[in-house]
Amino acid sequence: MKQQTSAPRGKGPGKQRRKTREELNQEARDRKRQKKHSGHPAGSRANGGPKSSHVKGGASQKDPRVGSKKPIPLGVSEPVTKPQHQPKSEKPMLTPQAELELLENDERLDALLERLEEGENLSAEERAWVDEKLDRIDALMQQLGLSYDDEEDEESEEDMMRLLKGGS
Repeated sequence: MKQQTSAPRGKGPGKQRRKTREELNQEARDRKRQKKHSGHPAGSRANGGPKSSHVKGGASQKDPRVGSKKPIPLGVSEPVTKPQHQPKSEKPMLTPQAELELLENDERLDALLERLEEGENLSAEERAWVDEKLDRIDALMQQLGLSYDDEEDEESEEDMMRLLKGGS
């Protein structure tokens, strides 16, 4: 003979009922809604996040916001203008006479002119510097009305006289 089981036959852990399309769609919408709401609440940076009731060591609580704390003026105000940078001149403004005396007494210029008279070759920098200083001396002499042509005229006249007397 057969033994009877204690569980009733009709409703057992057998097949489950299939869900309809509407039920599946509704479950999907619910899952999507739950995913959408995961994350931090809006404005947590501006609100400073959760406040703690105790302060460590009596110091004020640090501001959690990142960036510059410098206040920015919101109203229209006069623009701040920086003072314009005036280039420093190489030498103070001198009278032409004083500048000419400085150039004539320049030790470096004298030394380079002596080297030129001895027949030495100067570097391009030195040559350019000497030419610049000699041009400045010429300009100052013309501005002051001085002329070194008088000395050259006397020498050239003496040279002409020697040539004429020598007959060669």
